[in-house]
Amino acid sequence: MRSLVLALCLVAAAPVAGSLAAAQGRPPAVPVAIDWRLLAGLDYENGKMTDTLKKLDGKTVRVPGFVVPLDDAAEEGAEFLLVPYYGACVHTPPPPPNQMALVQMAGKKSVRLGLFDAIWMEGTLRVKNVDSPYGQVGFEIEGLSMKPYTGK
Repeated sequence: MRSLVLALCLVAAAPVAGSLAAAQGRPPAVPVAIDWRLLAGLDYENGKMTDTLKKLDGKTVRVPGFVVPLDDAAEEGAEFLLVPYYGACVHTPPPPPNQMALVQMAGKKSVRLGLFDAIWMEGTLRVKNVDSPYGQVGFEIEGLSMKPYTGK
């Protein structure tokens, strides 16, 4: 009985994705660390992509980047763009679609949108064309967590 209570407490304390995975009888997905070179494997002009990128569609990933709020005045939000370098979209032409991801936080969870802070974004990656105020975006990420970038 004691182990059952402990297991129930752990499930209750786990993140949403972990709880869903546990409820389905499987361990939570360990995010696959990817970078923007891999995302560049999407040919946004014809929709073709590398086999590696195809295999990651729908998987939990961890990607570094910078936040671009969709509302210039927003300091917090549940929806934003993730880009590979600071200042993308702000005062220059936007990056190509394969270098931008629209992030929508799971459960509409609001996060701090620090323009100057490099972050790790974890979530479910979808290869999907999306229109944004800054142009065409090639990816959508259902955000599970956002953490400061540590290099690891």
